[in-house]
Amino acid sequence: MSEVVIKKGRISDGVVKALKGLAFPFFAIIVAIFVSVFFVMWAKGYPITDYFTALKDLFSIIWKGSFGSEKKSLNTLCFVTPLVFTGVANAVAFRTGLFNIGVEGQFIMGMIAAAVVGMIPGLSPFIHIPLVIICGMLAGGLWGAVPGYLKAKVGTNEVINTIMMNYVAMYFGNWIARKSVFAIKAKACTPEIQQSAQLFRFNAFSQANIGIFIAIACAIFIYWLLWKTTIGYEIRACGINASGAEYGGISKAKNIVLAMVISGSLAGIGGAVHVAGVQLNARLLMTFPGMGMNGIAVALLAKSNPIGCIATAVIFGALNSSSTALQLNSIPKEIVALIQAIVIIFVATDYVVKYFATKKKKGVMING
Repeated sequence: MSEVVIKKGRISDGVVKALKGLAFPFFAIIVAIFVSVFFVMWAKGYPITDYFTALKDLFSIIWKGSFGSEKKSLNTLCFVTPLVFTGVANAVAFRTGLFNIGVEGQFIMGMIAAAVVGMIPGLSPFIHIPLVIICGMLAGGLWGAVPGYLKAKVGTNEVINTIMMNYVAMYFGNWIARKSVFAIKAKACTPEIQQSAQLFRFNAFSQANIGIFIAIACAIFIYWLLWKTTIGYEIRACGINASGAEYGGISKAKNIVLAMVISGSLAGIGGAVHVAGVQLNARLLMTFPGMGMNGIAVALLAKSNPIGCIATAVIFGALNSSSTALQLNSIPKEIVALIQAIVIIFVATDYVVKYFATKKKKGVMING
């Protein structure tokens, strides 16, 4: 009987902890939208007395622009899917105390690998699709391993290394699309991948595909890996206190490299799924796709919880999907970036407050 009570108590404590963790991100989103309403009022010429009318218009346009019809809902899924991958990829790095700014480049490497391997003719879909995804995973994982190794063995800053590798990945992708043997030079892209390498789409009128299920499966797997395995425990221990983890026999260097490999692999899978399900080839990039950078916001809002990244990816995906609808209603699409920026500021503020609270608590304990 006592064991049942203890288990129930643990479950209730876990639920309360989860709700507390969701409270601040939810509050951040609400505040971000309320603040952004002032810019909507300015753009559409509303008087200050029509604040709630502008608020209603903003909510209505975002909802209708992202989930107002079956077509728009499926279009939103195209935005959500890569954000789940890149959000979880960033979450793994954050849990280890790392800032993997190179998720963007790792995503691009996954796209390149998928575009090249996807052109192989004569394969069964049951072989070709897994091969495309595995090659994307390996390409992204390798791109993450390099800065991870340099951080672990030499002590170089992973932020600087990953930023530089983003540009290397983009220019390498542009070489593949323009000058390699795979390129259609007149179009600055590679040929479309074989039908056998393409992910199943939900209908003929949308690019939404089964990649969303792969993304959700990856998020669930990473949650299990981080909280239910020894590997995950060591990764999280290094993120909480690297010196303490090493004192307890956990290798800091090994877990830095491992975390960067896992993070890069997830981003690579995201890039491969994006090519296999949406883009179908590698194209000339004038700038970064933006999936990795948005993934940072997704991970921060989810408090580096892989399952939470699914929900926050839906939020950011809906905002990005509704940008066209906002423009059609005389609201600048930059309002989406504004909402995201305000959310990040609030989430960052929460981390700062917790940092100083912890520091103060340690000072009290030492003085006591």
